[in-house]
Amino acid sequence: MNKIIIQLICPDQKGIIAQLTSCLYKSNANILSIEQHVDNKSEKFYIRIESDLTQINCNIENLEKELKNINSALSGSINLYNPDKKLNVAIFGSNETEPVYDLLIKNQSNNLNCIFPIIISNHNKLKTAAEQFNIEYAFIENDDKILKILSDKKIDLIVLARYMQIIPKNIIEAYENKIINIHHSFLPAFKGANPYGQAANKGVKLIGATAHYATNDLDEGPIISQGAIPVSHIDSEKNMKHLGKEIEKNILYKAVKAHLEYRVIVYDNKTIVFK
Repeated sequence: MNKIIIQLICPDQKGIIAQLTSCLYKSNANILSIEQHVDNKSEKFYIRIESDLTQINCNIENLEKELKNINSALSGSINLYNPDKKLNVAIFGSNETEPVYDLLIKNQSNNLNCIFPIIISNHNKLKTAAEQFNIEYAFIENDDKILKILSDKKIDLIVLARYMQIIPKNIIEAYENKIINIHHSFLPAFKGANPYGQAANKGVKLIGATAHYATNDLDEGPIISQGAIPVSHIDSEKNMKHLGKEIEKNILYKAVKAHLEYRVIVYDNKTIVFK
């Protein structure tokens, strides 16, 4: 492991950064970036540190042990990650091909540090995309098979790329904060079929998208990324749909990238997303 990413949550107190950086300095690790945030309401401290370990003067196990000792003293919760290790990501999709192709192309261009072992769908429209990128394809009619497929493929993250099915409770619980969903930001005002038609009829002035972690409460999980673009009375329903699809795939990509780069910390159904 040539690099390490440290994520820490703990009660806000003096000396947190000093203890962590001193530990890394003594190990001859080179700190590449530090970002921190204090939530004054909850009095919680959040930090993400990325460090180069190529010239450390100890073994990695000892460094990790020392960091965990600091975490215990701070009464915190720490996670240590190897940013060079590629995660296995499963794409779930239905009939829309654009968000799926966007993720596959971005990954092929090395903009996403992951492996896509499988595409899972309740339709056959995405089979061509899977074949083009040499990815296994699974047409699923029975949700009972999904968890076994995910286990067999050693999946670390699930991306719902406009997957128009409810995710079973057992999968959500097995992949807590590891299922990313995307939807338009008209919720809860314009639910159900044809939200863009409803929006056009109401004369909306902004079109947006929200990417979040999926929970058992539909579309209410911790938000990772959001975006919006202005529209006006001259935009047709068709044009709004086109603009909506563009922003949805862009926001989904940003959310997946943030997760893969360990820039997201989830706490109490809220996210801290570092830059």
